[in-house]
Amino acid sequence: MLKIAIRTAAWLLLFILPSDKVLGSELDDRIQTVLKVDKEGAGHAAAVPALKQLCLQPTTALIPILQGMDHANPLAENWLRGAFEQIADRNRKQGKPLPKDELEKFALDRAHGAQSRKLAFDWLLKIDPEAADRLVPGMLDDPAAEFRREAVQRLLDAASTHAETDVKTKDLYRQAFAAALDPDQLEASAKALTKLGEKPDLKRQLGLLDGWWLIGPFDNHNKIGFDAVYAPEQDLDLQKKHAGQQGETSWVKKESDEKHAVMDLNKLIGVHKGAVVYAYREFESDSEEPVEIRLGTPNGWKLWINGQEIFAHEEYHLTMRMDQYRVPVHFKKGTNRILLKVCQDEQSADWAQRWQFQVRVCDSSGKAVLPIDLKPAETSTVSPK
Repeated sequence: MLKIAIRTAAWLLLFILPSDKVLGSELDDRIQTVLKVDKEGAGHAAAVPALKQLCLQPTTALIPILQGMDHANPLAENWLRGAFEQIADRNRKQGKPLPKDELEKFALDRAHGAQSRKLAFDWLLKIDPEAADRLVPGMLDDPAAEFRREAVQRLLDAASTHAETDVKTKDLYRQAFAAALDPDQLEASAKALTKLGEKPDLKRQLGLLDGWWLIGPFDNHNKIGFDAVYAPEQDLDLQKKHAGQQGETSWVKKESDEKHAVMDLNKLIGVHKGAVVYAYREFESDSEEPVEIRLGTPNGWKLWINGQEIFAHEEYHLTMRMDQYRVPVHFKKGTNRILLKVCQDEQSADWAQRWQFQVRVCDSSGKAVLPIDLKPAETSTVSPK
């Protein structure tokens, strides 16, 4: 009877405590099931039990779950993140070790997605807080914005602890300015460098487009102009004049005198209400590449790239900020034609007077993409005074 009981218990353990081989096969199936769920509800019925089983897995499931996140849509990614957190938290509270070396390797592998890498890194710090001092300084050129920001912030914090006369202070701010992608960190390092006698080129570092051909105003009374097709949408000959809101109008070249390249149309064209202005410029690219047009404006607007309408948004008197809108586009090699339509309504209140826009070109991480004529040799983006 004892032998039978032992054999029965051993047989039951195969189901209660699966081997790594069984776990691996079942784990992959469960992750794949969760990956099929979408926001419309497809795959939801199958994913719920799969997720419950995932949450019960040992720590050997953590890295495969992170790998699954690399291929997940936002909903599935959140589900997998939750499973990872439950497994890691439960085992940590039970005093069981998490796979520290594997988490560090995953976090440093730039081939993985930013969200899965950040999750691995955050849990690495929970079990090895000193890892930040060891790893973050090497992330200044990391393609993941989260890691890069943390590395730049360390430089800014370090610079702030040194005297302004210290040679190292300027070097730290230079490094921060060269590596930063986020506008606030670029602004902080540029401000500090300017105070130290440098001339940081903030516009180029951000990829801001300054210098546009403008034409207008055209009629937008009763908001008819947003959908109206005026001549510049059909004919981009900069030598031609067109019938505008106040008679014949022609293209004029204007540049912004603001450090963030905000094009204030009230200053550059004149104060008009119920009006439309078109802005045009060309961008010479040395290769075919995906980029983001990041635009800020409080006004209604439309965007065309190489004659194709890419984006349209009709809303007025919003709070304007840098990177307010992010529009993925594809630049061809050679000349790319950017046409922007900016609409002002007829509100006369003080808070409704802004008529402006700001555009920068960058990659998905926020790193500036420059036209050929602005691409420098491999030199610093900060020039001495």
